[in-house]
This record gives sequence, structure tokens and C-alpha cells, in this order.
Amino acid sequence: MANPQNQIQPIKTDDGSDSLYLPHLDEHYHSTKGAIQESEHIFINAGFSFIKKDTISILEIGMGTGLNVLLTMIASASRSIKIEYTTLEKYPLPYEIYSKLNYPERLPMQSKELFEQIHSSEWDTPVEIASGFVLHKIEADLLTWKPQTKFDLVYFDAFGPDKQPEMWQPEIFEKIYDGLNDNGVLVTYSAKGDVRRGLQNAGFMVTKLQGPPGKKHITRAVKLKN
Repeated sequence: MANPQNQIQPIKTDDGSDSLYLPHLDEHYHSTKGAIQESEHIFINAGFSFIKKDTISILEIGMGTGLNVLLTMIASASRSIKIEYTTLEKYPLPYEIYSKLNYPERLPMQSKELFEQIHSSEWDTPVEIASGFVLHKIEADLLTWKPQTKFDLVYFDAFGPDKQPEMWQPEIFEKIYDGLNDNGVLVTYSAKGDVRRGLQNAGFMVTKLQGPPGKKHITRAVKLKN
């Protein structure tokens, strides 16, 4: 199968930040209502800010544009905590696509340099790309990948259940549940009934939260301590 990233089309979302459109799935990487505001609402406010630890181990399902990594770097610096950030991506974006995204211009704290470090850092090995922030980019498919450590927080940012149903199956949620520490958290933009039931059946306590502009609800799931 040809790399679908070769067909990617850049778009501008309503908050002025860029995103990407993937024609073969008829899917956008972010909400067209606003890429940055969506990611901040779901993954930073509902996920990262919910974890109260000095060191946080994060697993991201779907690195995509690298926006979630960048936002996490900015948020972690403001809290002076250490981050171990693992991100999976089956189809990494080429330079000619990610280099044109305007996130650095719309975010603070030397974002241009940080964004370049995120994408240029070596794959499949942990790299400390900023003080206290270790990034481990893994070129892999979640369906076959096996975690080697446990995590405190999962950003579940795969393409939607109607586009990639195999990524939202019960066995995937069970794998993630097993890969979380006690009181670990999963956050995702999807609040579909099947998704919430799948997470509950895997053992999570599931909460439906208010979504960002253009989306009614999102989901936060917690692995309670036994």
C-alpha cells in the first residue's frame, strides 16, 4: 500500500491554526473549528493538567503533526515537571509537510525551535529534546506494538472510529488499560457510546466531559487503583 501521507492536503482551521486533510479517509487531523484549541482542550486541559505528579509518563496514539507534543512541552515547562513522552506513528509526516505548519507562530516559548526538535529527533530511541523532556518517537502500528513500560497518561488521538474501526476495538482498550499505572488516565475526542462502553468493559471509570467548540463531548477514562 502506498503511503497515504503522500495525498495529504493542508487546511486552515477556524482558530487560524493549520491542520491536514487525508483524502483517502475523508478525515482531518484536527477539528476544523480549531486545531490548537481542540488539542489544548482535550489533551492538555482534560488530560495533562489532570495528572498531579512531578514526573509524568505519556503515551500518544498517533503523533500526526506533533501538535500534542509541542503543547505538552509548553505546559510541562510552566509546571517544572519531567516528562517521558512516547508517541506512536505508523506514517510519519515528511519535512515538506510538517515544516509548513504554523503552530510555532501561534504559540509561545521558542515554539519554532521546539517544533523543529520534535520532528528532527531520531526515531525509535529516547531523546532528551529539552531539559526534563524525553521524547521517544516510535514508527509502529498500535495493533502490533507491545508497550515495554507503563504510563500515567494516554493521548488517544487515532483517526475516528468510523474511519479506522480497528483502532477502537475492545482488545486495544484492554492493551492500554494493562499498560497504565494505577490511577492512569486516557483522554480522547470521541464520546461515542461504543467507545465509552469499550473503555468501561476494559476496566476504566469513564467520564463524559464537555467538548471544545464544534464538539459536544469528549471522554476521560481512569484506571482506578485496585
